[in-house]
Amino acid sequence: MISRDRVIRALNHQSIDRAPRDLWLLPGMEAGRTDDVAEMNARFPSDVLHLETKWPPGKRSKGDCQRSGPCTDAWGCTWRLGDHGGGAGLIESPLAGGTDLATYEPPAELLDPARFAKVNPVCGGTGRFALAGSEVRPLDRLRQLRGAETAVAELCDGNHELHALLDKLHGFFCEEVELWAKTQVDGVILGDDLGWVAASQGHLKIWQSLFKPLFEEYCALVHRHDKFVFFLSQGTSGEALDDLVEIGVDAVHAQWPHEEFQRHAARHRGRVTFWGGVERRKVESPSPCGDIREAVFRVRKALDFGAGGVISQVSWGSHIPLQSIATFFEQWLVPLPVTV
Repeated sequence: MISRDRVIRALNHQSIDRAPRDLWLLPGMEAGRTDDVAEMNARFPSDVLHLETKWPPGKRSKGDCQRSGPCTDAWGCTWRLGDHGGGAGLIESPLAGGTDLATYEPPAELLDPARFAKVNPVCGGTGRFALAGSEVRPLDRLRQLRGAETAVAELCDGNHELHALLDKLHGFFCEEVELWAKTQVDGVILGDDLGWVAASQGHLKIWQSLFKPLFEEYCALVHRHDKFVFFLSQGTSGEALDDLVEIGVDAVHAQWPHEEFQRHAARHRGRVTFWGGVERRKVESPSPCGDIREAVFRVRKALDFGAGGVISQVSWGSHIPLQSIATFFEQWLVPLPVTV
């Protein structure tokens, strides 16, 4: 069974030889731990190939976002990268304060069709499942552009200008999704902040009235081209998960505490594929690898019945030993005990 078929069978909840593997290399790994990465790729090759395209220079872009110090992206948001390669932090929102929302336009230069067509030779030359990362995260983008607190307050107040801006963002994201779906990729990643949704019933109502219909349209666009929809969540929300399953998301990734994960697995098993499930802190723990084995076992006990529905995903950062990641993938191959 080639990797692409294995992932597709997992997404379709069909019989399968083992759960597909998806290893995420965090920044600095390929350059700083070349030998370890090569060993892991040889021992436990990933079934998923993550595709990205190089962003063209944006009209608003300034500075180098790969180096420490401030830089401005194509959307006009200014970030500062940590001195030691830490995550970038937002330091200036272009539409904060009294800036006129009506005049803002999304960066159309990012939607150059030639940029997306470059992935086709890569897709045609691999047996892995080709998964595209998109810009689609409307709530997150709205908060970055307007300022997190201001955007939330104006969403709650029903600000007409902010809603008009959201319509512009939606049009941009629909065009991007369409461009990805017309390539030879197998799936497209969408995402957003579900932790915000879980914060209050008011936020949940805004998600369901404003953002859920947008994602339903994105899903329909991807499925129309016979591709799969993956959803990458910042934070977690059980109610939003119900919505994602309802609108047709094929695979969802979020870091639930294990007890909550078990509830979601029991409720949605056979309806959506769980893209991961082992809490990151278990893999990052300095304690013996027995904790990793136990964490993988608990996820497999909830989902891994040889009929798809789960992808064994793990993130690997420079602070995590090779043996921890090897133990993680080894445990997915250990036969589960038979219960009667």
